[in-house]
Formats: sequence, structure tokens, C-alpha cells
Amino acid sequence: SYDYIILFLREAAIDPKVTEIQITLYRLAENSKVINALINAAKNGKAVSVLLELKARFDEQANIFWTGRLMEEGVKVNYGLTDYKVHSKICLVKRIEKDKPVYYANLATGNFNEKTANIYCDHSIFTAKKEITNDLVKLFDALNKRTVTKGFKHLIVSPLESRSKLINFINREIRNAKAGKLAYIMLKVNSLADEGIISKLYDASNAGVKIQLIIRGICCLVPGVKGFSENITAISIIDKFLEHARIYIFSNNGKNDMYLSSADLMSRNFEHRVEVGFPVLDTEVKQEIQDIIDLQLQDNTKSRQINASNNNRYHKNRLSKKIRAQVDIYNYLKTKHQ
Repeated sequence: SYDYIILFLREAAIDPKVTEIQITLYRLAENSKVINALINAAKNGKAVSVLLELKARFDEQANIFWTGRLMEEGVKVNYGLTDYKVHSKICLVKRIEKDKPVYYANLATGNFNEKTANIYCDHSIFTAKKEITNDLVKLFDALNKRTVTKGFKHLIVSPLESRSKLINFINREIRNAKAGKLAYIMLKVNSLADEGIISKLYDASNAGVKIQLIIRGICCLVPGVKGFSENITAISIIDKFLEHARIYIFSNNGKNDMYLSSADLMSRNFEHRVEVGFPVLDTEVKQEIQDIIDLQLQDNTKSRQINASNNNRYHKNRLSKKIRAQVDIYNYLKTKHQ
């Protein structure tokens, strides 16, 4: 499915109506098709601007090499920001239609890397919705000036707004629970370690908000403790492919607001990185992601129950149908899109 990202960039590179491509890059494949498409775009007269993070751990040398390669071909390269790692996965294409600029965007939870896409589970969304593209124009304007900004209407952007926006969403669920309205939170991330978020999730649990967590790696929250976190359940899924997606779902009294993000729930993601979370606005796409989450929450083969005892035992239910989320998700998507 990652072929669509490469095709998007290749089409932008040769489309005579496309005038500009902007993208943030963190980790790249060894013989990157993404880089090749961007170079072709520059050769075809497009204004190509790349923010390439030189501080990507273990990829510093490779990214320095790609920086030189891009600059040789006329691509404008920004090296990132002095005080923050740029960890967002965003791309914005400007196209002239009927003498007016129209923007097309791709936002993802994982890197623009076709190699790791073979073994990582991530989500990537294409959109031309102005709610998203207007915010991206503002964000890229700031990044190109090597600065950070805030005041985004729809995006959740670190380092200035992510934690506060997520806490506001949790507070809304707390208010709804106390008012007898629908209140629910589902968070899927690689790691949950931020004290502010964890404390607020405990508050939500004590207010009666049902909270479900899917945490692959570090989880500093202790779920299932009576009188403290009894409304929180947490699982970890370790299987053939690396679970890498970040998904936030808030009931909002039944509206089910859903966000995808490049950010885990760690202090570094809120304070020391440029991260981008983005709403899922398309009803069909939202339902597909919800179906995927439902399968993961039902996994009784490769999921482990995170609990106060820290024994993290496999979540087995011999009375239920065997569900292995990664296999069942593959079959679900194959059947749906064949």
C-alpha cells in the first residue's frame, strides 16, 4: 500500500500544474524512491523544499548524505531546528487550478520510508480538505523560517500545543462522564510516559470515563487498580510487524473524534520535538480505522494484558473465536479493497 506515497510524489514531479512540494523527512530508505521523486521534481522546475532532520538517531550519517545529494540537484534543504527535532511526517503539494492555488497533502504516523513500510504498521492519509491544508501552509511557513508556532485550528502540533490540547480533550470526557453523557477514550501509541497525561487519565478513570489503551512499548500508567484506575485497561501487541501507529479517539458524547499522530505520549514528544496530529474527517476512513482498532482490542493471540502486577500475560480466551489482529486486519483490508 505504500506505493501510493511514491506515486503521489512521482505524479507531482511531472504534473505541469504543480509548482511546489514541501516535505519533512526523518528516516529514509537506503535507495530512497522518495528522494528520487523529489530530485525529479526539482529537475522539472518545481520549487522543492525539504526539511531533513539531521538529528535522527542512528540515521545522522545517512541524512547528511541525502542533504548533500538534494542540494546538488537544486532542492532547498532545511536542516531542522536548533532546539527541536522535527519528527512530523507531512507533505504538501501546491497545484495551480483555474489560476488559483490548490493544496494536496499527505500526513502520516510513520516515516516516508518505503523499506520500513514493509514491516511497520502505520496509517497515512491523503487530503485536499482546506481545514488541514491551511494549517499545513502555516506550519511549513514557520518551519522554513526555522521556528515553531501555535494557533492551529485543526492540527495538534508540538512543541507548543500538543499536551494542552490532549488534556483539554480528556477534560471534556471527564465533564461528559459527570454529566451522564457518553465518555470514552482510546489511545494507541508506542509509549505512554508523560506524567501530565497519565495523571489526567487517572482523573478521567475516577470520573467514570472508560479508557482503553494499546501500548506497544513503555507504559508508565498502572491500569486496573480499584479506586484509582479501575476504568482503564491496557494491552500490548507484539507480532510479526511492528505496531507503530499513533491513534487518539475521544467519544465527545458519541461524535468519536479521531486523530492520527506522529507523536507518542512522552515528554520528549510534547516538549522537544515538532510533531503533528491530525483529525480523521472522512467518515469511511474513520470507520476503517475504527474497525482495525476493534480487531486489535479483541486480539486473544498476540496481545498481552498490561496490569499492576507487571507480569504482562498473554490475553487468552479459549471460549472466544481466535483473533490474531495483524492477520485478521490483513484479511479485512484485502476483502474490503479487492
